[in-house]
Amino acid sequence: MSGTAWQYLIEFSQVSLLAFGGASAALPEMHRRVVQQHHWVTDEQFSELFGLAQSAPGPNILVASLIGWKVARFAGALAGLVGMVGPSSLLAYGVTRFWDRHPGARWREWLLHALVPITIGLTLSSAYLLTLGAGRSAAAYALVAATAAATLWTRMHPLWCLAAGAVLGCAGWI
Repeated sequence: MSGTAWQYLIEFSQVSLLAFGGASAALPEMHRRVVQQHHWVTDEQFSELFGLAQSAPGPNILVASLIGWKVARFAGALAGLVGMVGPSSLLAYGVTRFWDRHPGARWREWLLHALVPITIGLTLSSAYLLTLGAGRSAAAYALVAATAAATLWTRMHPLWCLAAGAVLGCAGWI
């Protein structure tokens, strides 16, 4: 693997440990490291790769591999996958074993209640970052607001919002 791929593996191994609530919650830290710190991709490329990862079947962690591909081709894609899945999987395995040994402990309930606002905050900050990279037009911001409203207050499947964005983008309106 190239030096960049190794660096990418190290960066995403660290980011994976912050993925409370899934990979989407780790997006702000991914963005900080990939866009702001290392300048491997731009804001717009980051948003595009995230959108592509969300539209593809499979886990939403695919964004780490797509960014890795952009950074260092196959070695980068592999580094992104291993970096995002490896450390967090090992941590989850260890925590689950400890969790299962203490089924009636009060700290379990406290921990679950504490993690909910953390996860929501990380997810909302992810949405904010993606909005910044989505485009600077009023139409783009309106689409993001409409998608957020539809997600929060309806049971509409998110793929409909993705499809609307794709149609509006292909038509040149966004």
